[in-house]
Amino acid sequence: MPSSTAPDSGSPAIAVEKYVSLTTFTKDGTPKPTPVWIVALPDGRVGFTTSSDSWKAKRVRNTPKVTLRPCDQRGRVDDSAAEVAGVAEVVDGVDFTEVQTLVRAKYGFMVTVIKAINTVRGLFTKDETQSNCAVVINVG
Repeated sequence: MPSSTAPDSGSPAIAVEKYVSLTTFTKDGTPKPTPVWIVALPDGRVGFTTSSDSWKAKRVRNTPKVTLRPCDQRGRVDDSAAEVAGVAEVVDGVDFTEVQTLVRAKYGFMVTVIKAINTVRGLFTKDETQSNCAVVINVG
């Protein structure tokens, strides 16, 4: 699960992972892990895109404390995987655009596949399923 690629100078090591298990917390402190893509931001933070209506975005707005651990695409974490603590913030506008650009650069065609799947899913639900915000995390 951990990647062998070295991080850029100044980037958190977790940023080289393809998938990370993001754990957000409910108002009562219950942990809620979910796998996400992750990118390094030029200022040393990490980030990912999501829908502003997603549960992870809602939980970050209520409780910005998060943890990150390398995982596979289904969110399975190796018992020996190191945990990284951070403070998250939901952003939009130019900050969202920056994260979105970095996600597209790192994940390429998979972004198009996920967008298509979410578009089809949106035909059958009222939920907002397209990424329209980003979560940025100060790690350390």
